[in-house]
Amino acid sequence: MTDHYDVCIIGSGAGGGPVALTLAQAGYRVLVLEKGPWLKTSDYFKDEIACCRRSTYTPNLRDERHVIEEREGKNWKAQSTYDSGWDFWNGNVVGGSTNFMSGFFFRLKPQDFQLRSEFGPIKNANVADWPISYSQLEPYYTQVETEVGISGRVVAHPFAEPRSTAEFPYPPTAEHLLSRVFDHACEQLKLHAIPTPRAVLSRPVDERRACEYAGYCGSYGCATGAKGSARVALLDRAIKTGQCEIRPHAQVQRLISDDSGRVTAAEYVDTVNNIQRVRAKIFVVACQAVETARLLLLSTGPKHPQGLGNRYQQVGKNLIFSAGGSGRGEFEYADFSTDQAQALKQIGPFVNRSLQEWYFINEKQLGGKRKGGTIDFLLRHPNPISRAVGLRRDDNDELIWGQALKQRLKNEFTRAQYLDYEVFCDWLPTDDCFVSLDSAVKDKWGKPVAKIRLNSHPQDVIIGTYLSNQAKTVLTAMGAKNISGSASTSPPQNLMAGGCRFGTDPKSSVLDSDCRMHNATNLFVTDGSFMPTGGSVPFTWTIYANAFRVAEIIKHQL
Repeated sequence: MTDHYDVCIIGSGAGGGPVALTLAQAGYRVLVLEKGPWLKTSDYFKDEIACCRRSTYTPNLRDERHVIEEREGKNWKAQSTYDSGWDFWNGNVVGGSTNFMSGFFFRLKPQDFQLRSEFGPIKNANVADWPISYSQLEPYYTQVETEVGISGRVVAHPFAEPRSTAEFPYPPTAEHLLSRVFDHACEQLKLHAIPTPRAVLSRPVDERRACEYAGYCGSYGCATGAKGSARVALLDRAIKTGQCEIRPHAQVQRLISDDSGRVTAAEYVDTVNNIQRVRAKIFVVACQAVETARLLLLSTGPKHPQGLGNRYQQVGKNLIFSAGGSGRGEFEYADFSTDQAQALKQIGPFVNRSLQEWYFINEKQLGGKRKGGTIDFLLRHPNPISRAVGLRRDDNDELIWGQALKQRLKNEFTRAQYLDYEVFCDWLPTDDCFVSLDSAVKDKWGKPVAKIRLNSHPQDVIIGTYLSNQAKTVLTAMGAKNISGSASTSPPQNLMAGGCRFGTDPKSSVLDSDCRMHNATNLFVTDGSFMPTGGSVPFTWTIYANAFRVAEIIKHQL
């Protein structure tokens, strides 16, 4: 044993950062173990090759992969991500995937916490109510606004959730011309346009600069510190207390537990492949849903022969993502005045608009009362390499050459501005979406990799299609051309949750309502794994808020 701490946190993203800051500020000795490197704000650039063409911020799939299992007819077909190229890693660096998020921040609604009670059971879906209410989490949603830094403007709309404060602590970020076009179209359609809250600073705070509107946000690390990553917003401050230590390049391979079931140590591989052990009073796992489940399953012990918390075979079960879809409309510069076209060409300011008009739906065509979702509108990502690569083939999958390709490229980058939309709705938990250990495929340390079985519920696509059609109606009213879009059953790898849901019954949940493992009282899980259902919004704000809530519980336990 090399060290002893009050708290050892495995993972440094949205689930780990709030715990580290809260407990370090309270004077406890905190250690954060992160498998990736410790990159600082000055290390991030708008480099599309590093960001999106190579695995710069995630493991090499040759060394660390997953196995994805999908239905093929009546059978299941498994393939490793090294063979398919389908990467399920999300930002293995200090601060985790919060470094690379777009920062669209929405709260859940009170009804999201009682989905089964509100909408009843759904055939072949494991929908469950949360063991806590919105009112219990609301103070921590508010805390995130200040601690992480959320910019926005509160407006009234039919499904607005209750707030304990009247406004966000920071005014909205700069807005694009299309924001006004969007507002006007929604007014004509009698819809309530919502300014999208962003975890992006609109003015500087301490050592963090305000957004400088480079146009590259989602998938990129922030070069100004404006984006509210766990690293820059929370962990940098935790380090300054003198009570928090971060060890990068620390790949935790298992948690060791004693005869009573309590966790006594974390075992990790250091930078030179030596095995190290760390002791602590309390352990917090926050590795993102898939890797959290994998770590627990690998961590067998006298009271946990099938893995930590897996007495009733619930670890890894009810994995969820964000269901929905996406689409696009084009706004040709020739349709606008010279000044408007010039403003339209800007890529820095945000559109910052969303709709929750259909967050709850009551339509006969959908079978009556149904949970709907959120539609977020944003400028198309400017990535020139990705866009150019997508133009190299025609509709018949034939390569385009020479002058025809040049003209196509010119049109792509000089003719129009593109407005995208993203649909977020519930990915219903089912028996056929879960994490297990693969019996054959190992990582470079010889440990079984996570096998992810993927399957969506039919209702996910029905709701996603309904919302996608509503988005197309708005784009039409805005005057967009070449409108396209659809729902999808493909899971967004950056929006994963579940696998260790919290609840009151140990037979159907891994954690109690405090996110403490039922049969290991000094082990907590604070990433998105705890969520029984995901709501119809991105998960990050809720993960941050719950981690601050659990941090207070841990502080009390200490």
